[in-house]
Amino acid sequence: MKKIKINKLFPLICAILISVSLPMRYVKAEDKTQGPFKLPDLPYSYNALEPYIDAKTMEIHYLKHHGAYVEKLNAAVNKYPELKGKTIEELLTSLDSLPDDIKETVRNNGGGHYNHSLFWTIMGKDKGREPKGELKVDIEKTFGSFENFKKEFKTSALDRFGSGWAWLIKDKDGKLQIISTANQDSPIMSGITPIMGLDVWEHAYYLKYQNKRAEYIDNWWNVVNWEEVQKRYES
Repeated sequence: MKKIKINKLFPLICAILISVSLPMRYVKAEDKTQGPFKLPDLPYSYNALEPYIDAKTMEIHYLKHHGAYVEKLNAAVNKYPELKGKTIEELLTSLDSLPDDIKETVRNNGGGHYNHSLFWTIMGKDKGREPKGELKVDIEKTFGSFENFKKEFKTSALDRFGSGWAWLIKDKDGKLQIISTANQDSPIMSGITPIMGLDVWEHAYYLKYQNKRAEYIDNWWNVVNWEEVQKRYES
């Protein structure tokens, strides 16, 4: 029997072991749908937000729910070639001008795509501290304190009956407000760009928290990426 020298296999063995042991830093989206809109890459691994948001919820939420919104949005837009060059913001701010047969589809699935694309970016591993700079000053000025802001935001998220979102927005006058929307409606539909949003659909938390939405909200603060929220506030 021919003997294989271990020293020849050593580099290969090391490479395999390293690739298996290294944590996945982000999730690259698979291009499964034909159309102008794509599922964005997830900027961290499914387990990055543990123990506050579990890996299985993240995987299902991202691949199945967000992925379905993108697929259905593309199916609607593909019916009308003149719409393929429009951004998601352009579609959502002009819903009334869309063909009647796709208007609700774009509202629901376009809203879902826009909302979730924002949601993934304003969370992250080892985040969850407090805002800084002008955003912190504005929050304290508007709501009295950061803790008061969190309480008001939680109330808005809890009071949203059924499925929907809680938002921190900067209105057309540049003032901070907390609002909530039903289903996949978004502030962008009224021409207002949200700077932070929390998904309170049950699919966002039920595997880990069951019906305890309040606990989900309390733990969510531990993963808020305030640097990204700050960027949206300043833009």
